[in-house]
Amino acid sequence: MRYVSAVISLYPLRFAPLYQYRLWGGRRLSHLLGEPFPGGRPIGEAWLLSDRDAHQSIVTAGPFQGSSLRHLLEEYPQQMLGQLNGHFARFPLLLKFLDVTGKLSIQVHPSDADEKLLPAGDTGKTEAWVVLNVGHEGKIFAGLKGFTHADALRQAISAGTVVDELASFTPTPGDAVLIPAGTVHSLSDVVVFEVQQNSDVTYRLYDWGSVDPTTGQRRRLQVDQAIACIDFRRGAITPAIAQVEQVQPVLRESLIQCQQFGVVRVQGHEPFSVGAQGIPRVLVCLCGSGYLDAAGQEYPFRKGDVILLPAAIGTCCCRPRGPVCMLEISLPKSS
Repeated sequence: MRYVSAVISLYPLRFAPLYQYRLWGGRRLSHLLGEPFPGGRPIGEAWLLSDRDAHQSIVTAGPFQGSSLRHLLEEYPQQMLGQLNGHFARFPLLLKFLDVTGKLSIQVHPSDADEKLLPAGDTGKTEAWVVLNVGHEGKIFAGLKGFTHADALRQAISAGTVVDELASFTPTPGDAVLIPAGTVHSLSDVVVFEVQQNSDVTYRLYDWGSVDPTTGQRRRLQVDQAIACIDFRRGAITPAIAQVEQVQPVLRESLIQCQQFGVVRVQGHEPFSVGAQGIPRVLVCLCGSGYLDAAGQEYPFRKGDVILLPAAIGTCCCRPRGPVCMLEISLPKSS
């Protein structure tokens, strides 16, 4: 880890992705991120911004190059978080790209209220997806069909027909989908951006009979825990309806707004403002390139980049080089 003197001002911080092997993954994220993958194993996830103990995002450029997100939050809490300083034990969100070439297990995440199902120090896990690519078998499973209850779900798991209990739809690139904690869900043959609470708690109901080639074993299910945290009142989940906030000089749409995070999509080729006064924001470039103009300095970005704007920066100007599509992620106001 590289330590830097406190006299150096914070700036838009770009981070290196952390690649994760998943048996359901593929190689499509290599094109999205513009760099070759190590080895030949399927990469299911690229963690774009992570403050997990074993997976720390590292700054890739500027005076803080080599510093971890955790170090910056500990060393410069007020400059990094501003009005949100003291609200979180760690950075509250985890951002990823997912390449689900196969099928994600049918799973559920507990909520913050499910304290008995959460490991010490962890939170619940509400998440949202923005669909980037849909393959021939592309599908999103999200929510239960009507009148499904715990006993019926257990019977379906035993019979291998649990998929019949799930609501599903064929997604379209650009769709945004909110998956509140307690929602049964799965993905098939899609590439998505994911924003979630900073939690890694997943309980599997069914895994399609998949065998992990690295172990020769099927992955463990956690049926009792999964059923204990399912919200059986929740029915089918469908794509969110984008709320247009601005059409000129760029199209700005609010895709997701919930207690845990917000997602706004900005598309266009004219300069536009990003960030907010006194609070941090995260930018994810889905296509195009350009630079951020902050305090008179230029900070380049390209497709696949994630950039954290510390609270001390406030708003700054994004200057595209041609058309861009960017997501701006807001943090929760409290833990």
